[in-house]
Amino acid sequence: MAKVSIYLNFMGNASEAFEFYKKVFGTEYSAPMFRMRDVPPHEGMPPLQDDEKDKLMHVALPILGGVEIMGTDMLKSMGHELTIGNNTTINLEPDSREEADRLYRALSEGASHCMPMQDMFWGAYWGTCLDRFGIRWMINYRAAQ
Repeated sequence: MAKVSIYLNFMGNASEAFEFYKKVFGTEYSAPMFRMRDVPPHEGMPPLQDDEKDKLMHVALPILGGVEIMGTDMLKSMGHELTIGNNTTINLEPDSREEADRLYRALSEGASHCMPMQDMFWGAYWGTCLDRFGIRWMINYRAAQ
């Protein structure tokens, strides 16, 4: 079943923020947390600094009405800088790979800062872009298990 969630970026304090949100909404994480140390190295990836290994790579928390917030820590060593505009992303989880491609093609028309749809190590077919209106979109398709 397709769903929409909100993805939040933090500059090193995602764990603290999500512990706060967990108390506010009285819910539990919907999946295990991934830390940066859990990311398998790949070509062109610079090594993580020791103080970055425990930063959050991914966390997910249901809030209200079936909506889930997700988050990650941005890393200075990767050239990340948190600004208003890159701190929030709308995450779309369509029901098919074809719909994921259609959404990506439509949203990336005239867009910038795009990562094309590709199979990722966490088991999703994933892509992202900053649309021509300055809204960040992430598309995640995961085949039914």
